[in-house]
Amino acid sequence: MENTLTPTDGLRTTDRSLARLADSSGLLLTALALWLLATLGMRPLLLPDEGRYASVAVEMLHGNGWVPTLNGLPFFHKPPLFYWLDMAAMQLFGVSPFAARVGAMLGGWLLGASMYLAVRRWHGPRLALLALVVLATSPFFFIASQYANHDMLVAGLISTAIVALLRAVETPTKVDLRWLAAGAAACALATLAKGLIGFVLPALVVGPWLLAQGRWRQVVGLLHPLGWLVFLLIAAPWFVAVQLRYPGFFDYFVMEQHFRRFAQSSFNNVQPFWFFLPVLPALMLPWAAWLPVAAVRAWRARTPMVGLYAWWIVAIVGFFSLPSSKLVGYVLPALAPVSIVIAMALQKSPLPRIKPVAAVAALGCLAIVVAIAWQAPKSNRGAALALAQSMAPGDMVVMVDDNLYDLPFYAGLQDPVVIATDWANPQLPMQDNWRNELVDAARFAPALGAATLRPLTQLDRLACEGHTVWFAVATAKAPQVAALTGVTRVYGDAKSELWRASARSCH
Repeated sequence: MENTLTPTDGLRTTDRSLARLADSSGLLLTALALWLLATLGMRPLLLPDEGRYASVAVEMLHGNGWVPTLNGLPFFHKPPLFYWLDMAAMQLFGVSPFAARVGAMLGGWLLGASMYLAVRRWHGPRLALLALVVLATSPFFFIASQYANHDMLVAGLISTAIVALLRAVETPTKVDLRWLAAGAAACALATLAKGLIGFVLPALVVGPWLLAQGRWRQVVGLLHPLGWLVFLLIAAPWFVAVQLRYPGFFDYFVMEQHFRRFAQSSFNNVQPFWFFLPVLPALMLPWAAWLPVAAVRAWRARTPMVGLYAWWIVAIVGFFSLPSSKLVGYVLPALAPVSIVIAMALQKSPLPRIKPVAAVAALGCLAIVVAIAWQAPKSNRGAALALAQSMAPGDMVVMVDDNLYDLPFYAGLQDPVVIATDWANPQLPMQDNWRNELVDAARFAPALGAATLRPLTQLDRLACEGHTVWFAVATAKAPQVAALTGVTRVYGDAKSELWRASARSCH
């Protein structure tokens, strides 16, 4: 019986062509990168997430590079690593949806690479190849690796951290400090990607699994000062610098965005406790069809390694099932163990049976991207391009009763815009939406917040401030702008409209 993390003796298969492919680690991981890159820039930014986070990266690119800002206001919902990666991509490739998704793509590649190399070491090349194919052609993984938000980046770093920490305890009698340092570095980067879960989740996976085997000395060994030193050297400087500049940062980012958000039920996306149980398999079709077989075989085997993968899944899914607010991207760190157990169920299947499923799964992934690109849901790109062609230096841009996140990105705006809505609504602090995030951001720059967050009652007088004003508004809300004095409709489509008002005297 398998009783520890030990390298495999070799490949157990009679399929020699598959064996040769499985032995080509560099080729496979290069193919994974190309698979994710091929469609990275095919579709417009999706709203709200992609428009929001891409715009933050652009603002940091044109600003000081270390404080995330949204419409010029300090934006501390997430730490900066994702934005830094996208900024680097924008420096290399220009500002584009492709560059805005590089952070997510790198997270997906890290997840796949760390899983593949670990499974290859522990179970052999064939199982590693099968797990990589399952992962790469699962719609959940493929789309999340091309979606500009923080979830896949932190998932890839968490998975890398877990694998590194497991490598550190491969030998039951000691802790390999080199791999401990690598795991601590991955935890630090994950913390810079999305916060405290960057080290909480790796600890939640590795620690209890070791304790269940009575290996408590290794749990203590993982607390070696070297790990803490590496973690703090990488993660601490940014957090300390921001706290020194913005004294309310710690309470907002740690207490409010982590603990209070985890405990409260007033945020969006409220779902029942069991939400992820049907969602995760559904997003991994067609491979999820093998999950019942995988569960039966796992129960019969009950080796420590199978127990590790089962606990890894339970720990991630269970942790994110506790809060009432749930988004599907939260459970991306569970994709590696799910892919491994599915691959275990496929291991005895002949190659001719696996190939058609892999082909269908890959075509399904591509079809989803093409469908999104064709529909271009909620994109304000048309209005943004019209604005970029028509506005002059010194013109004022006003978004009316909505935050059209992608409009500054596509229009190439470098200055904050005015956003007009009912900021005095007493229900605003009770809501979790775009208004609330801007009000939160204005806490850290109240003067700029007062200048850019205007009430709807001021709309008709904005042109009196000596500027030509461009009103960008969702098409459904366009009547609010059409009723203003001296406005002309310049552009309109099914999603948004652009109206112009010349500067005038209002005395």
